[in-house]
Amino acid sequence: MTIHSMTGFAAAQGTTGAHSWSCELRSVNAKGLDLRLRIPEWLEGFEPFVRGELGKALARGNVSMTLRINRNEDTGANLTINEAMLATVLSSMAKIEAAAKVAGVDLAPSTSAEILSQRGVLEQGNTADDPAPIVAALKGAFAAILSDFVNMRASEGAALKAVLLDQLDEIDTLQSRAADLAEARKPQMAETLRNNLARVLDNADKVDEARVAQELALLAVKADVTEEIDRLKAHVSAARDLLAKGGAVGRKLDFLMQEFNREANTLCSKAQNSDLTAIGLDLKSVIDQMREQVQNIE
Repeated sequence: MTIHSMTGFAAAQGTTGAHSWSCELRSVNAKGLDLRLRIPEWLEGFEPFVRGELGKALARGNVSMTLRINRNEDTGANLTINEAMLATVLSSMAKIEAAAKVAGVDLAPSTSAEILSQRGVLEQGNTADDPAPIVAALKGAFAAILSDFVNMRASEGAALKAVLLDQLDEIDTLQSRAADLAEARKPQMAETLRNNLARVLDNADKVDEARVAQELALLAVKADVTEEIDRLKAHVSAARDLLAKGGAVGRKLDFLMQEFNREANTLCSKAQNSDLTAIGLDLKSVIDQMREQVQNIE
């Protein structure tokens, strides 16, 4: 399966009947699936449809959608003549012409365009918008928008996966170096413990040798980083398996990052060796970078 990013964007525009529309769909990372839709209320049934489609296609992300619809007004369409107003205008014109004739004033003949330009003679017809055909058209268009949106999230996810696999390789290399250093320092640690035991015994009277040896052995166990290195190796394997499996694995990867960080911190605290400490710090740096990338995975 594919790894998806929670970051995505898609946009489209078109016309249906007497309306033009534009739609934008975008998302950023979130703990769950948070849908924020701005859809005209008069488009009955469209918002539930969109929520359902987004719920089926997405698992996580803060998703926002904005749909804008405008009516394309045609200046010559749906115009009607107000017969009552036309009669009033013509009656008034007749009275004016009669008065002008009595006064000996010649008036230029009125044109039909001038008559129609009088306020109230021409009216825009009232046409109620039927949402059904508009909603049907938008449903078809939304399928393509959602496909583009999901494809972008998949493309972003593929890029994230490549980055994470490289970082896992780096962690794997660092834990292997840590394992070699830990193995190489064992003779030195054993010699140090023997010398410490000898100094304690030489400078203390009536000391319980068995108890001192036991305490030193406990210190040796606490300084042993074998378990941390082994767990780091196991975490690398688990993370690779999740990335190979695909799907909505972001939460599991995020939890795994916490485990990675815990082992790296413990390795640093138990290192007692400058080279091993340096490796632990390098591990922490790579793990922090990984956590930033994982935050964007669905």
